[in-house]
Parts: sequence; structure tokens; C-alpha cells
Amino acid sequence: MKALDNPILASLDTVHRDFASWSGDAVRYPPEVAPFLAVREASASVDGAVAALVAPGESVYMLGIAPLEVGNASVHAYPELAQMVCDSPLEDVDGPVIRALGELEREDVLSLTALVYPHYFRPRTMEMGRYYGIYEDGRLAAMIGERMGSLAAREISAVCTHPDFNGRGYARRLMAFLTNDLIARGLQPFLHVSHENTRAKVMYERQGFRVRRNIGFWALKRHA
Repeated sequence: MKALDNPILASLDTVHRDFASWSGDAVRYPPEVAPFLAVREASASVDGAVAALVAPGESVYMLGIAPLEVGNASVHAYPELAQMVCDSPLEDVDGPVIRALGELEREDVLSLTALVYPHYFRPRTMEMGRYYGIYEDGRLAAMIGERMGSLAAREISAVCTHPDFNGRGYARRLMAFLTNDLIARGLQPFLHVSHENTRAKVMYERQGFRVRRNIGFWALKRHA
């Protein structure tokens, strides 16, 4: 699926078109939604786009394709991520009630992501898709959500469990719930995970996800 080779661009070209800020061959999300920028191709001239879209000193992140040259910014390559997909429904996992998360739960979500998923979750990230969680003793114990996507696929993201609730199978339950819902809707679930995060990667593989490809991951920081 070619869209997954440049998932930020594919998302802003389709399901998240209303979020897209374009300049030439570059596009980004609003910074309060997500810190992601994409270019159409590595050879694209982006100096003007960076000046128009990225604030001085700001960092944004890219997946799949990064510009070969940028005169007014530095580009740092991180180790490649595993881009994983699921082709068939997962086995259901028993557990507590799963509830939709919305505006009333926003502060709980922001508190949990600040603790265990701090780099990419922003005040308006929940507007990118649907979010679900499990509450235990009045606390948000675990959550999951949708992030990027295309007309044929949807990214699973923000798979978080509060450290006080680890080991109870909540992440597996949420993964099965959202993965199966997406497949029932005719969408291919996909996700990105660091190869160094072996615990999460092994969990995804055991549940039924496979590595589609290793995908490049970069940070672009505009010069101050």
C-alpha cells in the first residue's frame, strides 16, 4: 500500500485534509494537533516551505521521506521504526469495560500521555481520530487511539498503560478492540514502533501484527 510509505502526506491529503497547512511540496499538521511534517519527495525544494510552516527553533518529525537538503534547518535521522500492519481480526481479550474518550476525559488523557507518551501527543491530538480507554478505581488506567490514516488504512497510536496498572492485559484488550473495529470497517490497521521497544513490538507480533517494512524517521529543526 503506497500510502503507507509516506503516511503523514497520505493522511493530510485525505482523512486529515482539514488540518493540512501546505507550502509548495511540504505539508504539516497544526503544532497543537501533531508535530508532523511531510514532503512529496526527497528531492523537493523545501527551504521556502520550512520558513513558511515551521517556527524558528521548532522541531517537527517526518516518516518515510525526508528532504535531501535543507538550508535553513537541520535534519536528524533516528533509527528506523518498524511499520506494522494487521491483515485479519485478532483474538478478543477479556477485561474491564472499554469506553470512548472525549472532551470530558481530555485532562485524564493528557496526564497519562505526559507520563508515558510525552513526545508526540499535543492538546488537540484527540481530534485526529477516536480514542478509547479503560478506567480502574476512577483513574484512566490505559488508552488507545487513531492517528494518521488514508482512505484504506488507519494508524493505531498512543497505546498507553499507567505504570500502576501494568501486567493486567489492558493494552492487549484495547489493541484487539480497535484493530477488529477497523478491520470490520474495511480499513487496514497499522502502527509504528521502535525496534528498541521490544516489549511492545513482541506484544503486537504475538497478537497478529506483522512488520510491513522498516521506515525512516527524522526530526527537522528550523534554525533559530
